[in-house]
Amino acid sequence: MTTNTKTAGLFQPAELGPLHLPNRLVMAPMTRTRAGADGVPRPIMAEYYAQRAGAGLIIAEAATPNRVGRTYADIPAVHAPEHVAGWRTVTGAVAAAGGRMFLQLQHGGRIGHPENSGLQPVAPSPVAFPEPVHTPGGPREAVVPRELTAEEIRQTVADFAAAARNAVEAGFAGVEVHGANGYLLHQFLARNTNLRTDGYGGPVANRIRFVVEVVRAVAAEIGPARVGLRVSPGFTGQGMAEGDTAEIYRALVGELAGDGLAYLHVVFADPEDAVFQELRTSWPGAVIANPVLGWGGPLPADGGRAAAERLLAAGADLISFGRGFLANPDLVERLRTGAPLNQVRDGLMYTGGAEGYTDYPALGAQHAG
Repeated sequence: MTTNTKTAGLFQPAELGPLHLPNRLVMAPMTRTRAGADGVPRPIMAEYYAQRAGAGLIIAEAATPNRVGRTYADIPAVHAPEHVAGWRTVTGAVAAAGGRMFLQLQHGGRIGHPENSGLQPVAPSPVAFPEPVHTPGGPREAVVPRELTAEEIRQTVADFAAAARNAVEAGFAGVEVHGANGYLLHQFLARNTNLRTDGYGGPVANRIRFVVEVVRAVAAEIGPARVGLRVSPGFTGQGMAEGDTAEIYRALVGELAGDGLAYLHVVFADPEDAVFQELRTSWPGAVIANPVLGWGGPLPADGGRAAAERLLAAGADLISFGRGFLANPDLVERLRTGAPLNQVRDGLMYTGGAEGYTDYPALGAQHAG
């Protein structure tokens, strides 16, 4: 980043690798289950993302790098030619609207089900996901995942690299490797989901190895300036218990700090948290911070602007919002002008149609109505 973020505002431009961002607001990746049953992005996804092209950067929802990594039904993928073609429609629509996009790459690991992927889930260790998994037939009890062999780990690393190449071919400016929120890479980091005794388990130096290998393989494939990494230090959802959070992320960031990556994306960032402060100090590149705004309740009246500005003052370079962008296609303008926000309509996150997806009004449409 070329601007001093301690004095920069949310609406000032920034440079992120080769990208010029008109503002510092990032649309966070959010699973919306609007793809086809085969993982191919549908035209409605192009409309949805193009509506939100005013974001400084859009990070598109998690796409799977292989078949076994699929978490839920109707999520997108990026491991076959038809997926690339579908995503090209999305990136083309966003580019035509003046926007910029990265694609998040996510392998579900133990969070998956044979009814979704046709395969038994795989994970660092045979530790079952403790919650039901959503399938086309409704919630199902999670199955015990199969432990990845060393050869399968190498193949999974290669799958991430190939998916990154596909994403660039599909028109994305880069990719975000999902190392957070209880999915496969995070499962390797955490003590309670990684019980391995080989070179990928046990001490922190071994548990970060898979994440480092994935990130470096992706960077070697498309260039480090096109690669971001998402982390969620201390995250306890999805049955996760890291056990030694500060040590994990100190080691992980220390290992990757010199690789020239585009950014580090810290989820649920708290400017007062010691781990966040250490990550910001240790990471030489851009940090995207996702503020804690509360989950399940309404968006703050200011849309999270005050929380975002506190994170900028604490050294974050860019700020990612999820629900704000979900319900407000023109979130940047609403925050800039202090206009009231659309609130998220409950129960429509994963329903599959336009309702609660592309029908949130922009300010002009509201005034016309």
